[in-house]
Amino acid sequence: VQLQASGGGLAQAGDSLRLSCSNSGSRGRANPVGWYHQTPGTQRDFVAALSPSGASTYAESVKGRFAISRDKAQNTLYLQMNNLEPEDTAVYYCKGKLGNTFVWGQGTLVTVSS
Repeated sequence: VQLQASGGGLAQAGDSLRLSCSNSGSRGRANPVGWYHQTPGTQRDFVAALSPSGASTYAESVKGRFAISRDKAQNTLYLQMNNLEPEDTAVYYCKGKLGNTFVWGQGTLVTVSS
């Protein structure tokens, strides 16, 4: 099972980035369901999640700026990040569900300068 996150990079405050997470594994098709971020020395924190019914939830710090969406056909989860702030700088991870188990993908680094 391999969840691959991509789309990170360098941005300036106010810019936008779109992260993608897809399942690149040949065995075990995990469904990406949410995004978390982590900075060095801190725990991995919740950013956004999308339920199978399409209901989205967001951390307070990103409400109104980030939007989570899914392409079911491609089994890909997106995180549209608008109006980026330096505080958004972190490694972003997608979380997937495989049966009753949650799995993590590789992270993608987002760096926002002021």
